[in-house]
Amino acid sequence: MLLLRKVVLPGIQQACRLKSTPSRLCIQACSTNDSFQPQHHILAFSGDHSSTKGWRVMGTLLGLGAVLAYHDYQCKAAQEPPRIYTREEVRSHSSPETGIWVTLGSEVFDVTEFVDLHPGGPSKLMLAAGGPLEPFWALYAVHDQPHVREILAQYKIGELSPEDKAPSTLKTSDPYANDPIRHPALKVNSQRPFNAEPPPELLTENYITPNPIFFTRNHLPVPNLDPDTYRLHVVGPPGGQSLYLSLDDLYQFPKHEITVTLQCAGNRRSEMTRFKEVRGLEWNTGAISTARWAGARLCDVLAQAGHQLSEAEAHVCFEGLDSDPTGTAYGASIPLARAMDPEAEVLLAYEMNGQPLPRDHGFPVRVVVPGVVGARHVKWLGKVSVEPEESHSHWQRRDYKGFSPSVDWDTVDFDSAPSIQELPVQSAITQPKDGETIESREVTIKGYAWSGGGRAVVRVDVSLDGGLTWQAAELDGEEQRPRKAWAWRLWQLQAPVPAGKKELNIICKAVDDSYNVQPDTVAPIWNLRGVLSNAWHRIHVHVAP
Repeated sequence: MLLLRKVVLPGIQQACRLKSTPSRLCIQACSTNDSFQPQHHILAFSGDHSSTKGWRVMGTLLGLGAVLAYHDYQCKAAQEPPRIYTREEVRSHSSPETGIWVTLGSEVFDVTEFVDLHPGGPSKLMLAAGGPLEPFWALYAVHDQPHVREILAQYKIGELSPEDKAPSTLKTSDPYANDPIRHPALKVNSQRPFNAEPPPELLTENYITPNPIFFTRNHLPVPNLDPDTYRLHVVGPPGGQSLYLSLDDLYQFPKHEITVTLQCAGNRRSEMTRFKEVRGLEWNTGAISTARWAGARLCDVLAQAGHQLSEAEAHVCFEGLDSDPTGTAYGASIPLARAMDPEAEVLLAYEMNGQPLPRDHGFPVRVVVPGVVGARHVKWLGKVSVEPEESHSHWQRRDYKGFSPSVDWDTVDFDSAPSIQELPVQSAITQPKDGETIESREVTIKGYAWSGGGRAVVRVDVSLDGGLTWQAAELDGEEQRPRKAWAWRLWQLQAPVPAGKKELNIICKAVDDSYNVQPDTVAPIWNLRGVLSNAWHRIHVHVAP
């Protein structure tokens, strides 16, 4: 009933104004159905009418309010030509101070008054502020309904200029000019190469992250590969024969599907930066996402090429088809023992959430290494080889390594530290947002938790008082298998707000099945690259009076 009241109340107010003669005449002139014509006596609640009749009338208004308002709007719009706006003008209205405008097709809407009434919450609608609604309606198709369009129509203020074309920000000589179009909800950390994360309020809306808002970590321009001519070069063992596999060849291997969470080593780096400056992209809590991947198991492909487990140390090296102007490609490696283990479920993936891989996520083939840092999940895979040493790629040897807080850029020795493979236990709060004002009765706290190496999350503790007392959250998501818990757990806690509190310091921490737990502060885990940031996640919220 509250939701109905929020959505329809503006329509009722509009309908009540239809008692004025001009509006009534307009309705009569525009409507082809006499049932839309309002009667004076049904709008009056005098003492001569029973309360029963009054509520019956109110019910009628609830049913017709939006329709009457929509017809009123149509009539007014027909009387004067629409105002014309440019996309730049729309983009300049993206805050409560400037007004909040959005577009749908060629129409422009001022939804400033509707933001607080939005059934999905103000923050969701604000993601589209100053831009188009289509990408968000495509993500949440429930919006594309006649009654929603009728409500939206009340806020129309004009049309987009037909001559106004969104100017390209990339020149044809730019190596990034052919990058794919991205979803506008993504929070961009760098444009070239493109790196972006979903906002917290969308990140845990679904257990499986929709492809358009899956976090994107690129190191180089995105290659545009032809699936018909694509070949994966799998180097054979000494004296053996190499394989050159087309997509059709990969389809002939048994198809394997798994749900896997990918997390960038720099997830939550911004919290380390606030403690002490580091070098790297300013990721918040969104450099992590979960998908259902499908493809051929790497162990099957390596066996087909003649590779076997070896007692000597060996590594499987991956090389991407993305490269810099010098021709240097992105590369990484994992131990051969993990690659050859069927239980490790390493994939040469060609599907993501039931669809071919999007270009930003490795089309046509990428590596998926469950339980391992995202840097080893090489995209646009071009070559696989087995070597006695790990990959000589810069990103394997001179990046994605952790160091003592005492090490700085003058004293760092990258050869002294192992490359990151499995990641430590992690959790973060996605709702409410830091700095938000919550109701004084009850608060709902949501977030995610994950641990590397297939270790299952067994508990998430939440504190409303800065860590003095704790409550166990409810864990959601797929059942996790022992030693093969490749995907995150979503969690939530509904708790009463302590009486008299004007603000809350909310904290979460996760525990995995090896009883690893997150450290309480950033200080002891700070490192010059800002990786492996997994201290207790903290937000501060205000309580409404």
